[in-house]
Amino acid sequence: QVQLVQSGGGLVQPGGSLRLSCAASGSISSVNAMAWYRQAPGKEGELVARIDNGGNTKYADSVKGRFTISKDNAKTTVFLQMNGLKTEDTAVYYCSFERWSGAKSWGQGTQVTVSS
Repeated sequence: QVQLVQSGGGLVQPGGSLRLSCAASGSISSVNAMAWYRQAPGKEGELVARIDNGGNTKYADSVKGRFTISKDNAKTTVFLQMNGLKTEDTAVYYCSFERWSGAKSWGQGTQVTVSS
């Protein structure tokens, strides 16, 4: 019922910044949290950041102090502001809207490449 469309991403030099967006349509009445995941070549998928309906956030240790997750007031869009990007941040990033049941809806993914 929930469709997610991502935007942002691209190629950036180390130390640069990018802002990812994920906009939802359809029914989100049962969504209790939004999150960003990433998967780099040869690595397992990793939870990058999460925000619940109460605004509580958590981050992977590797991105704390550099990334910020936020959402709009209507809870239809989730953002990921990425500052101080490092080469190890290179990955495909996916947004997810999580339901109380544990089921997830996924965005299409967007490539973030950090390279000089």
